[in-house]
Amino acid sequence: MEGIYQHFRAEEHSFIDVALEWILQVEDQYTPRLTDFLDPRQRLILESVVGGYDHMKVKFWGGVAHAERRRALIYPDYYEPTDTDFQITLFDIRYPVKFTTLSHQTILGTVMSLGMKRDIFGDILTENELWQFFVMSEMKEYISLQLDKIGKVNIMLEELSLDQALPVRTDWEYVGTTITSLRLDLVVATAHNISRQKAKQLVQGKLVKVNWKTVENPDFECEELDIISARGYGRVKLGEINGHTKKDKIRMEIGYLR
Repeated sequence: MEGIYQHFRAEEHSFIDVALEWILQVEDQYTPRLTDFLDPRQRLILESVVGGYDHMKVKFWGGVAHAERRRALIYPDYYEPTDTDFQITLFDIRYPVKFTTLSHQTILGTVMSLGMKRDIFGDILTENELWQFFVMSEMKEYISLQLDKIGKVNIMLEELSLDQALPVRTDWEYVGTTITSLRLDLVVATAHNISRQKAKQLVQGKLVKVNWKTVENPDFECEELDIISARGYGRVKLGEINGHTKKDKIRMEIGYLR
């Protein structure tokens, strides 16, 4: 499996090491291994690593179809997994909607302030004034006891069945463009129609993530299928690179969530 490292960026090698530990644990104990919530890039890496092992499989589930963050179940091929194996709880946030509003950032910031890792939580869902989030079932009792405010807003949590989850936005609309290089600051500037200097400030200010990891280097080289989010500007996905123009600019597509 040494060759797996060459297919991924150097900063992703530590996650490959963790994935290999999970797989060896399943091999040794011959029982399934459930992970925390993983982002799409981590799932891609894990799926690639598991693919190098005979009689080993992996399945992902985030509580609802098309969830961005999902738990992984690594298991021997004799095992037949079900959705209940993933131990996911859905909470609905009840709050005074007539007097205040919530935001994704405020909700995430509050739950993180409880001293828990982001990996414990799945997607945060919203529709109009409704807000829900997924969490590992192992932590639901603790969260129920600890989380009674979002920011300064008093809230109550109500556990719902997973089939009551709000829909997930999944449609990307791609726009063709040309770009002189795939430097992160240039990609952010092009995607959001802002100046190169402004994009560089966002990156250096730790406000830009590539595949859910903060990147502070404006020179960072982006690749096809990278998901790039800039605080205050939203998220984009890099599509196919379609060669070069006569002036040697890169032809590519940038996807925006509808």
